[in-house]
Amino acid sequence: MPVFLLHQTPRSWDEYREVLPLVGEHFRAIAMDTRGFGDSDPLPKPSIKGWAEAVLDLADALGIERFVVAGHHTGAVIALEVAARAPKRVTHLVLSAMSFVDAERRARHAGHRVIDEVEPRADGSHLAELWQRRAPHYPQDNRVALLERLMRDALKAGPMMSEGHRVVNRYHMEERIGLVRCPTLVLAPTDDSHAYPSARRVGAAIPGARVQGVPGAMVPFPDQMPDVFARAVCDFLLEHPA
Repeated sequence: MPVFLLHQTPRSWDEYREVLPLVGEHFRAIAMDTRGFGDSDPLPKPSIKGWAEAVLDLADALGIERFVVAGHHTGAVIALEVAARAPKRVTHLVLSAMSFVDAERRARHAGHRVIDEVEPRADGSHLAELWQRRAPHYPQDNRVALLERLMRDALKAGPMMSEGHRVVNRYHMEERIGLVRCPTLVLAPTDDSHAYPSARRVGAAIPGARVQGVPGAMVPFPDQMPDVFARAVCDFLLEHPA
């Protein structure tokens, strides 16, 4: 069974570099760039709907009719929309560190400065600012290596580095999440203060969803703990065959 892996903002497929061969031991693993990130072309008007359609377009181009979709942060929101749009094609859904975006959140974040929003400056100090804004959400033991990977992807993303977060905050999740019909795993990194509080609400909104806490996991969960992430996905799929 093919498994599409969707990354967070402002990352690229590289977020799953170590996850790919681990999931690939059991399934066909495919990590893609969300449109406008990595080496992909941006959409004229980015939206969760447009990004989800790009996943379905890639599946069509690869001749894949039915598949699993797993996403982390922004990627989880896109994965949710894919499952809502194509319930007959998505066999399983994995939502990692997904916030619940409803009217209250949209109002709260309207005009709010997002984490990756830094003003470019000629002396390059905005890059240090981005590093410092992200650092508290990354583990101390391999913080430098993980942040270096983030910075490379952020530079490629350019304006999408911050816009990707705003796209998520404009999404009407409360109108879409009830359309999910496939077996769903909600992964909840316990040390991700942005997403962890939403995990049980996300799980409660999807009939039969399983919520699984991941101790010690933070914002960069897939590349922080690739073995844990891959094992959680594979165990779930092997326990719930299509």
